[in-house]
Amino acid sequence: MRSIIKAQRGVRDILPKDSYKWRFIEDVARNLSASFGFKEIRTPVFESTELFERSVGDETDVVQKEMYTFLDKGKRSITLRPEGTAGVVRSVIENSVFGGALPLKLFYINSFYRYEKPQAGRYREFYQFGAEVFGPESPQADAEVILFISSFFDELGIKNLALKINSIGCTLCRERYSVALKGYFSTAGDLCEHCAQRLHRNPFRILDCKDEKCRNASRDAPVITEFLCKECVDHFDLLKSYLDSLKISYIVDPRAVRGLDYYTKTVFEFVDTFSRGQNSVCGGGRYDNLTEQMGGPKLPALGFAVGMERLLLMMEQQNLEIQKPQDCDIYIANAAEEFKLTTMKLSFILRVFGKINCEYDISDKNLRSQVRHADKLGARFLLVIGQKEKDSGFGIVKNMKTKETLKVPLFPDDDFLKAARNIILAHLAQ
Repeated sequence: MRSIIKAQRGVRDILPKDSYKWRFIEDVARNLSASFGFKEIRTPVFESTELFERSVGDETDVVQKEMYTFLDKGKRSITLRPEGTAGVVRSVIENSVFGGALPLKLFYINSFYRYEKPQAGRYREFYQFGAEVFGPESPQADAEVILFISSFFDELGIKNLALKINSIGCTLCRERYSVALKGYFSTAGDLCEHCAQRLHRNPFRILDCKDEKCRNASRDAPVITEFLCKECVDHFDLLKSYLDSLKISYIVDPRAVRGLDYYTKTVFEFVDTFSRGQNSVCGGGRYDNLTEQMGGPKLPALGFAVGMERLLLMMEQQNLEIQKPQDCDIYIANAAEEFKLTTMKLSFILRVFGKINCEYDISDKNLRSQVRHADKLGARFLLVIGQKEKDSGFGIVKNMKTKETLKVPLFPDDDFLKAARNIILAHLAQ
């Protein structure tokens, strides 16, 4: 016997017993996105490796350690997308999408890929709901994006979240801060091998390193808020005033820098205050220089991404039940071969025109087995069509839970189908 081929470590199948939960969250995300004026964008699952090296940053853990990169048959370096913003920015520039009305608001629900240690709520293939806004420089846009995310969590009923915000300044602020970090880390103690190499190229990344040595060394490091220019201070102060007016609680965390190089000014994350270990649920911020850095026009922008797996884990931990949809509203059983075509026709009309979840036998089961199958499917109603029903001119719709019955007049062919459809629809609405 051949061995069974199993899924790779760090990925999983989303089975019907769970997929409806994903669909529920996706529906909430899509509906709320429409309310806030966001349009959906779908980008390729793989891109040129250079795209992520230039945007995410070749000194980041994502690029150095986590990307799935390979050579295709044309010897081109290809990478499975590790995050969403770079692909969206590439698409906006390549397709000149920014040529229309600004601000441009886009959202996506996609799969992403990073080679990480699998753990609760974190996989090597994972899914995110994200959004990007192109055009506005105002901190009002930052507040609106945060309000959007906060509203999304409220719609799902998720509680115990804390919003952390920070400003990491503009290019000039970061240059001054970089000099201070290099001076500090030169005498702060041991760093991991990667961060020792990063020290003089990109000391920002040391602050985001998960290695215990680097975390200890970073404990007393200077904070970016001490190096902000007046423009960045004013931008951050205005953001806080907007959040205060919107009654959105937040914590200013001067050590929040995010893990990707393209961020500027505002950065933020929503964290689960009761979980242990990886507790970030959503992260985002501004990236005002990224479109220009990638060959497009200078276009201020900001965005966020929410981990779907983390959302589902939190909802489970908080006992937030997602109602399972009805798999089968009505099962139509036939008592003999000559009634199969009538059963098929009625099922078609109920499914297509009545929008009713309808099942019937396609496996040549006898009547008793069909009824048992209807019960296994959890059918709300059962309709049996046979010789007795034909002779009497009535079919019987049975409520499988209450055992109540309702007579359905049977008419030849199309007239029967229309009459049965109308009666069944009315009964299901009760």
